[in-house]
Amino acid sequence: MEEKNNLKIFSAPIQGLTELPWRRFHHDIYGDGITSYFTPFLRVERGEVRRRDVRDLGSEMNVGVPLIPQIIFRNLEEFEMLCDTVKASGFDHVDLNMGCPFPPQVHHGRGAGLIANVALLGEVASLMKDKYSDLTFSIKMRLGVDDPEQWRDAMPVITGMPLSHLSVHPRTARQQYSGELWLDEFSRLLDSTDHHVVFNGDLLAPEDIDRVYSRFPALYGVMIGRGLFSRPSMVAEWLAGEEWTPSRRMQEILRLHALVYAHYKETLSGDAQVLGKIAPFWEYLAPDLDKKAYKGIKKASSLRKYDDAVSMIINNR
Repeated sequence: MEEKNNLKIFSAPIQGLTELPWRRFHHDIYGDGITSYFTPFLRVERGEVRRRDVRDLGSEMNVGVPLIPQIIFRNLEEFEMLCDTVKASGFDHVDLNMGCPFPPQVHHGRGAGLIANVALLGEVASLMKDKYSDLTFSIKMRLGVDDPEQWRDAMPVITGMPLSHLSVHPRTARQQYSGELWLDEFSRLLDSTDHHVVFNGDLLAPEDIDRVYSRFPALYGVMIGRGLFSRPSMVAEWLAGEEWTPSRRMQEILRLHALVYAHYKETLSGDAQVLGKIAPFWEYLAPDLDKKAYKGIKKASSLRKYDDAVSMIINNR
C-alpha cells in the first residue's frame, strides 16, 4: 500500500469531456485518489485568451479540487499571454501541452508540433527561469509527430527546463490514440532525463496501472484519460486493491451523471446546448451500455428523449 501512496495519479485533460463540472463531481464522488486534475488546454483565439477558459479557471467550483491548468501555444507571445492569465487566476502551476495530436493544432506548431521546434523550446526554457521563476511547470508530450525517436532532439532542452514532472504518451501524433505503444522508446526517454516521468496511454483498468508500474518502477506517476471516462472508479478501485462489481460501478456513474447533468441544465440555455455537453458523457461508456439506450442517447433531439434513453440504463442496471 505504501508504494501505491507514493505513485502520483493524474487525471489527463480531454477536450470537451474533463470540464469543470466533471472534475468537481468526480472528485466529490470518488475521493482523494487523484493527485491533480489537468484542465483541457487554455488557448489563444483571435489575439486573446479564450474567455470561456478564463471564466472556468475563476469558478468557485474549483475550490478544493487539486487543479493544474494546461496551455497550448505556438510562439513566445502566446506562451506569455497564457502564463500571465494562469497567474492572474491565482494558480502557480502551468502544464505545457506538447502532446495534442489533433492535425490542425500540430500543423500550426502547437501541441505535439512543438516537439520539432527545439529553438522555441529553448526560448521558453529561458522565460521559465527568468520571467516566470515563481511558477511551477510541467510538460505533457508525445514521442514525436510521426517518428517515435523525434523526442531525442528536444530532450536536452527539456531536461534543462525547471519541471516538476514530464508526462509522456508513448505514441506519435500521427498515431492519434491507436496503434503500437513505443515502450522501448519510452524506456530510453525515462533513462535519459533526471526529471520525474509520468506514463500516459492505454490505462483502462486498475490492473493496467500495476502492469505499467511493474515494467517501469522508476515512474513518478501515471496519467489517466479515457480510462477515467470509461471507468470513473478506476483509481478508487486500484487504491483499495479490490474491483467493484459492475452494479456498484454503474450506480456511481449514474450519480456522477446526475450531478453533471443538473449543472448543465442550470447553467446552459436550451435543449441543444445541454445535449451538446451531456451526451458525450457516455461516449467511452458505450461498450457497457444497453445498445438501444446508447442509440437513444446519440439520437436524442430533446431533453425528454434523452431522459427516456437514460431511464433505460437506470432500469437495466
